[in-house]
Amino acid sequence: MALGIKDIDETQAPLLDHLIELRGRLVKCVIALAITFSICLYFADDIFGFLVRPLTAAFPEGQGKLIYTQLYEAFFVELKVALFAGFFIAFPVIANQLWAFVAPGLYAKEKRAFLPFLIATPVLFTGGAALAYYVVMPTAFRWFLGFEGTVGGLDIEALPGTGNYLGLVMQFILAFGVTFLLPVLLLLLNRAGIVTREQFVAARRYVIVGVVALAAVVTPPDPGSQIILAVPLLILFEGSLLLMRLQERGGRSAEHESDVEELSEAAPPVEVTEET
Repeated sequence: MALGIKDIDETQAPLLDHLIELRGRLVKCVIALAITFSICLYFADDIFGFLVRPLTAAFPEGQGKLIYTQLYEAFFVELKVALFAGFFIAFPVIANQLWAFVAPGLYAKEKRAFLPFLIATPVLFTGGAALAYYVVMPTAFRWFLGFEGTVGGLDIEALPGTGNYLGLVMQFILAFGVTFLLPVLLLLLNRAGIVTREQFVAARRYVIVGVVALAAVVTPPDPGSQIILAVPLLILFEGSLLLMRLQERGGRSAEHESDVEELSEAAPPVEVTEET
């Protein structure tokens, strides 16, 4: 009985070490987020001013305003802006800490396999966020402001609130940034052997319907932003299929080279004798 308890205690030691390491890395992530949040809070007005530019450009020159109907709304908007921007700035540190915790448990081959995905994730997310900010948001805002006018002798004027506007901007950026990670998800599923390229090709028509439905759900109800999201996603899907084909070819060539090396090592050496 005492021996069993001792064995259990010995097996608990590595788990406690991992938990202690995880706690330390999470503390570092929180510290990094707190530092970036504090810095971004100081520049919250400038950051929010940058986020407001698409709406400013959508209004006629010299017109348009943002309002807040609750006394504390503007203050909480600044906090949200600082937290939103601080997380983006601290993300490399957070991702590095998570990778440092997971990497020791991976083989060298698995590390090489995951490294491209780690690099592609922030690049694709930034690309989607940039598309939302520079293309989709100005187009959508101009479409929304097109409903201003006169109805029944009364003027209809757009008076967006600061909190509602920030929520809409965050929805645009997160929706486009996250959905642009579709190639990373597909390639991971393919590399893990869960879904093959042939299965993706066979399900292409369903993927098209799913992408259109996803674009309709995550974007505001204007057709322009839905189309602008759906088209790049379909292009990324086809690009993922192309990368899968190249990946399969590279895997087959690597297997062929390893088979040749094994055969050459297994073959007996040929002795050369000199004739007298």
